[in-house]
Amino acid sequence: MRIFKKKKINVPNFWEAYAAQFESMQPQSIEEIRFVVLDTETTGFDYEKDRILSIGALVLQNNAIAVHEVLEVYLDQYYYHAENVTIHGILKEDKKQRISELEALQLLLAFLGNSVLVAHHAAFDVRMINEALKRYGLPKLRNKVLDTGVLYKRTLIRSPLLERKEQYTLDELADKYDISKRDRHTALGDAYITALAFIKITMKLRKKRKVTLKWLLS
Repeated sequence: MRIFKKKKINVPNFWEAYAAQFESMQPQSIEEIRFVVLDTETTGFDYEKDRILSIGALVLQNNAIAVHEVLEVYLDQYYYHAENVTIHGILKEDKKQRISELEALQLLLAFLGNSVLVAHHAAFDVRMINEALKRYGLPKLRNKVLDTGVLYKRTLIRSPLLERKEQYTLDELADKYDISKRDRHTALGDAYITALAFIKITMKLRKKRKVTLKWLLS
């Protein structure tokens, strides 16, 4: 176990292994970058009170989904909102195998490594994960983050005659790019939809200019 000098905190070995991967430079070519597309299902939208119920993540590299690199975990949580069960379908009593929040975080960090994280409305998912990390005295995620909602707006024609919305839902992106919504509102299903939307968005952007990670993050 290493003591980080900046914050004077002890970190467990799994965090040390995760953090060590950021010592190497990330490639700028989007064909070379390992993206992890992620989604969370939660008990609600309160960052402090609500909890993560499930995490779904998959790997995207060189415009292709790595079908054998998938993470799907269900967390054992005590806090539920009955009204949200109709959306994500996760019940206390269902038979899905569940693991503790800390175990889920360990698996997630190992899966993420130093990859670039992609999510739709990414700020929410990242904040929920960071709040979970905080509960165990751990620092925030270190991954660079891309939001498909933000990137999608870059594909739209800029014109005073065309109204642009502040936010676009994942359903709207799925409809726009003719992506099936069969597994919508499961963490892994939403991650899959997000990954396909990300591929479509970057393909469209690349028709206009050279697309690098630095430009996507700007």
